[in-house]
Amino acid sequence: MAIYGGLLVFSLYTALPDQPHVSELSDMVNNMFFGSFEFMGKLIDLNRPSNLKLLDMVFRSSGNKDRRDIVRYPAGFINVDEPYDKKEHIARYHFTQCPNADFAKKHGLMHVLPVLCNSDHYGIGLMHGKLIRCGTCGNGDVCDYCVVGDKHPLASQYELVSDENGLLLSRKKA
Repeated sequence: MAIYGGLLVFSLYTALPDQPHVSELSDMVNNMFFGSFEFMGKLIDLNRPSNLKLLDMVFRSSGNKDRRDIVRYPAGFINVDEPYDKKEHIARYHFTQCPNADFAKKHGLMHVLPVLCNSDHYGIGLMHGKLIRCGTCGNGDVCDYCVVGDKHPLASQYELVSDENGLLLSRKKA
């Protein structure tokens, strides 16, 4: 879904005659793709360690699938999971390859990429979590994910800033 959804957004943007502002597309993407996250947010609260551990298992399963599929689909996502921090209740993983970022770079659509990348913050937020991401494949070599509950002490230590392309990144507060 992440690849096909990305292609849908890129195609829709280029097909629209008025080339709308990216914020208009963001609202549409959030409405199209995040209905299940809104529902899950009623059941899942990432401030509960068991729920965050469950999310970590989903990340791990997705990473395992990505690594199996990379032989057949070498241009796909490469997701690397990191050990779950049981003591601090932090889930981490990162991508070393993202077909959406590659496509945006290749086709001059970097200004549209934030529609996809920034929605990760929205989706995690719907489950009462905070995504701390200092870089993406769109502006660096790695797209990192550090997920904590929105009441976790780490969540208040970071703020979201926008880079020159509109990608939301986490920066440690001064």
